[in-house]
Amino acid sequence: MSNSKPYIVAEMSGNHNGSLDRALQLVDAAADAGADAIKIQTYTADTMTVDVKHPRFQISQGHDLWGGDYLYQLFERAHTPWDWHAPIFERARERGITPFSSPFDRTAVELLEKLDATMYKIASSEITDLPLIRLAASTGKPIIISTGMATLREITSAVEAAQGAGATDITVLSCTASYPAPPEETNLRRIPVLREALGLPIGLSDHTLGIGVPIAAVAFGAVLIEKHVTLDREDGGVDSAFSLNPAELASLVVESERAWQSLGTTRIGPTDAEKESLRFRRSLYVVADVVAGEPVTEANVRSIRPTGGLEPDEIGTVIGRVFKSDAAKGTPLTWDLV
Repeated sequence: MSNSKPYIVAEMSGNHNGSLDRALQLVDAAADAGADAIKIQTYTADTMTVDVKHPRFQISQGHDLWGGDYLYQLFERAHTPWDWHAPIFERARERGITPFSSPFDRTAVELLEKLDATMYKIASSEITDLPLIRLAASTGKPIIISTGMATLREITSAVEAAQGAGATDITVLSCTASYPAPPEETNLRRIPVLREALGLPIGLSDHTLGIGVPIAAVAFGAVLIEKHVTLDREDGGVDSAFSLNPAELASLVVESERAWQSLGTTRIGPTDAEKESLRFRRSLYVVADVVAGEPVTEANVRSIRPTGGLEPDEIGTVIGRVFKSDAAKGTPLTWDLV
């Protein structure tokens, strides 16, 4: 498990709804919620695809969010204009959180290098774009690789490409590239499997609703949690339907740290926090004033709280014996009394 609390990344994606002011509000919301970083995506429709209205460029009609959309038009609507990057990065740094991005081609890396991006994330769909991975890794910055849809062989190839280009700080994110993602297909049990197979820290890029899944991921060792954020799900951002609002993001920050703290150790036995409670286990006590020679009965000796007397299981041994000396109500029953 990680020696530090989970690193929380707020993904803006296209939830700025085409407004720089809204984008800056999202940065502020992420900072106010206590997130460690705000992430954007650096692409244009033209760097992602071509403007062709053919079924192969069209999202299936049954898709929950973008059914029937053509890729070019979706990316036009969702992209973050490149001239917004500098003010977004500046606002984040002013607010004390780390700005970074997912680049989708060489020109995106070049732009982000000019902005002194501190790290790069490879999106799930780009995990097989090994030249892009090598380019991002060659900057010497930390690399985060999302693994939605990927086989272990593809993940390993991506990691090896990054390492071969000089990356020494790599985090791999378990991910289900479905929007939104069904919890039952999130498969958090693969987090420790990926950690063992790759020998790298593993996090979670999560597209499920709410914060239950990422909190559970912490128990499996996730060191980084990425969640999409929106100011208001009712505003209709491209990803807003499965994004956290600011209050939920704040809850994720608090509860993920609490979950991490709760992992503790494998030690079984009383903890320091239980010392006071330990005093109030049951034991055998004299519960009525008695005099020497009086028999021990269920009327004058019972198992009560706190500790101090004989173990409760000794009741069968002491019943029928006699008191050696007088004892007042509230006296712990010990062997020297009977």
